[in-house]
Amino acid sequence: MPDWLLQSLALLLAVSGLVLPFWAVLRWRRQRQEMRLRAVLDHADQLQALLATASQRMADWHGRVGRLAGDLGSGAQRALDNEPLIHEARRDLLQHRLWLQEKGLSASARELEDAILALSRVHARLEAGLQALDSAGDALAQATDVAQAAARREPPSLRRGA
Repeated sequence: MPDWLLQSLALLLAVSGLVLPFWAVLRWRRQRQEMRLRAVLDHADQLQALLATASQRMADWHGRVGRLAGDLGSGAQRALDNEPLIHEARRDLLQHRLWLQEKGLSASARELEDAILALSRVHARLEAGLQALDSAGDALAQATDVAQAAARREPPSLRRGA
């Protein structure tokens, strides 16, 4: 076998020995980037599902609040109509979805990790707010039910507006 052929084979093996690990590292990085991007999208989808649940709960509470009398009912209705936590969560979700659309594919690993953390924080805040709303609403519903039952037991002559 000629020397030039042996040298060419040796050079080819040396180059492939350098290129293959480099290619494997690039492939691994690309896969990690895709995993992070999928994680951001999954977090955004989870937040969107929680927002849908929150909207449904708020709609349910509108009906319960409608049973409250006077200023208490109108104040509670205004609080439900202007719920800043849900509006803020929707705004954050929209901002992240727009950011993903514009820069998601070219975002750095750190930017994607920051997006995941931000969406997780919004999700946790919204979930805590909904739990607080449910607790307060349940207590309010119980108090309203008790007050309405007591009002039904009163003689008609003692009722307001009679």
